[in-house]
Amino acid sequence: MAASAPTPHGTGFPAEGRCGYYVEKKKRFCRMVVAAGKRFCGEHAGAAEEENARKRILCPLDPKHTVYEDQLAKHLKKCNSREKPKPDFFIQDINAGLKDETEIPEQLVPISFLSEEQMENLIKKLRKASEGLNSTLKDQIMSHPALHDALNDPKNGDSATKHLKQQASILGNIEKLKLLGPRRCFVEFGAGKGKLSHWVDIALKDAEKVHFILVEKVTTRFKVDGKHRKKNSVFERLQIDIQHLCLNKIPLLSKEKLPVVGIGKHLCGVATGTWLCPSSSL
Repeated sequence: MAASAPTPHGTGFPAEGRCGYYVEKKKRFCRMVVAAGKRFCGEHAGAAEEENARKRILCPLDPKHTVYEDQLAKHLKKCNSREKPKPDFFIQDINAGLKDETEIPEQLVPISFLSEEQMENLIKKLRKASEGLNSTLKDQIMSHPALHDALNDPKNGDSATKHLKQQASILGNIEKLKLLGPRRCFVEFGAGKGKLSHWVDIALKDAEKVHFILVEKVTTRFKVDGKHRKKNSVFERLQIDIQHLCLNKIPLLSKEKLPVVGIGKHLCGVATGTWLCPSSSL
């Protein structure tokens, strides 16, 4: 990343208590908090004259951040990207299907590279796999009054409006299926910030004994989970790939024994086709 320690002309000064390193690419100062008596944050400490003798290197567990080379061993023991003990509900590949069916070839080949014979064989396999399936999909775009005010907020941009319409339609469909009610657990797969669960909670208002389990395989910033402090709602977040998730072993579900409603707005990955399959753990 192109950046320089000196303060360029006309850029002002860093905020009080913040790093004095000017990030050229972003045309602003770094916003990280600095330690007492320091001018630079840990990431940019190498720019300070007194720190020049110490070398910072990329963390081998996560190259998105750096660490002092002479403190690498200590850092690896507490790095947030280190491998952590697996919870009981982690069962390797439980939702990945049979091994011989999910085996990924060493090299992926675009369809356009296939010969005519290979293409015909692929078409036969697809037709056989889809026999008996109802392939006619019908649009069921709906809405829900819980999102009425948010949808009509004039401050919304195109992106916000698009997501709100999708969330409103999902809630409308859940309600039409008579799944939007009290005394049940909603499991949001691919939860991200958790906004779909947020709107389900808003829609249910003071419904009793409503639990939410938000499943997301990566660390997510700006989560909305913390906004929910209602007496009757319980929010729990699991950082795990649904490929390895066994719902039967989640303590909340095994203890409460509530009906489970699976929801999701954006979902992809190995277990996408099995998370609603009765034969899987999900």
